[in-house]
Amino acid sequence: MGVCRPDAIPEVMSRLERFVGEGRHGQMAWMAERMHWRGDPSALWPEARSVIMLAEPYTPAHDPLEILQRPDRAAISVYAQNRDYHDIVKKRLKRVGRWLIEQVPETEIKVFVDTAPVMEKPLAAAAGLGWQGKHTNLLSRELGNWFFLGAIFTTLDLAPDEMAEERCGSCRACLDICPTEAFPAPYQLDARRCISYLTIEHKGAVEPELRARMGNRIYGCDDCLAVCPWNKFAVEASEQRYAARDDLVDPPLAELAGLDDAEFRARFSGSPIKRIGRDRFVRNVLYAIGNSGDSNLLPAARARVGDDDPVVDEAARWAVSRLEG
Repeated sequence: MGVCRPDAIPEVMSRLERFVGEGRHGQMAWMAERMHWRGDPSALWPEARSVIMLAEPYTPAHDPLEILQRPDRAAISVYAQNRDYHDIVKKRLKRVGRWLIEQVPETEIKVFVDTAPVMEKPLAAAAGLGWQGKHTNLLSRELGNWFFLGAIFTTLDLAPDEMAEERCGSCRACLDICPTEAFPAPYQLDARRCISYLTIEHKGAVEPELRARMGNRIYGCDDCLAVCPWNKFAVEASEQRYAARDDLVDPPLAELAGLDDAEFRARFSGSPIKRIGRDRFVRNVLYAIGNSGDSNLLPAARARVGDDDPVVDEAARWAVSRLEG
């Protein structure tokens, strides 16, 4: 944990305005609509005097890059291989918040986990938990970069921690491994090219040039996190609900392509994957099939031609054409 003031990140507003002004947020309109809160945490709740930032590791027990060598299998981001972290982290934050109120009864709190207009990474950096690396994610000398962030805004006036020193040095591992070249420069991200954005947030068809680079990644992407040298200090995850489900470590693409809406909802109940819906999920699976080069997956692609969703239908036709050469 670490503590900072709500006004500790004055530089964020101009960075955010530049990011949105250049259109790098893609279809994430909520970033532009709530910019005044996101860029100034003190505006979100003026009564707050301190922000307590907490980190919880979800370090994988396996190498997430290994699945990329198995093109007939689906690569799912580590954080989404079990329960939805939003629910788990928020309950933990509320538990800490209740403890704070017990110590100082007049205390007021608000807790946030990724869904509110809060810039968790800059706040965590200001609170001394780590620094934003060249891949824009938070890095820590003690935790590596496999951890979730949560925020407790409080009326308590707590002593702030010192900001962590940036320690990326000349390393470019995270920039060089990106399959879609989503980093225009160190410490900058163009979400429109990021596979995590394309598989989760992007609605409609993905540009053929980008979908061809997605490989078998069907939900999120861990490449830039996985290659970070600071992960030699990664802490083992203690929460078992973050441990990967057996059926989500390397699920067969052919099996996932055949899911109808009811089957999709049942399989991903309680998972963050459920949020994107069956159609977008199957779209991603078909892109992976098209990238596989495996003619054994042709029947799975052909079975989706004529799908009720036009984007799925187009993805299936693209996959068939790729596999047929």
